[in-house]
Amino acid sequence: MNVHMDPSTEKKLNEYMGARPGYIKLFYDTEDCGCNGVLTLQIIDQPLDTDVKVKVDAFELFVDRQQQSLFDHTMKIIADPNYPSFTVRSDSSLFSSNVRIRDLRQN
Repeated sequence: MNVHMDPSTEKKLNEYMGARPGYIKLFYDTEDCGCNGVLTLQIIDQPLDTDVKVKVDAFELFVDRQQQSLFDHTMKIIADPNYPSFTVRSDSSLFSSNVRIRDLRQN
């Protein structure tokens, strides 16, 4: 799996990361949502043993091994310039146009 980001997306993600260490994870959150899941970008302290590193130019991005099959081989993450959200898409599918970041770091 490959994920592409433009420079404005990289900049926005860097702003969320700040100076604290962490990793970005693309995750379908199904906990307490009452639906099939909500796609989120999580900032985590460490990847889990079940997480797989995804090829990205600027970041170490991870996805859960079981969720990796839900995505296409080549994905794009695009920052919304006017709103604190992202679009996750591939050439053939729109996965979500309102993806939020959840900072789950404990440090």
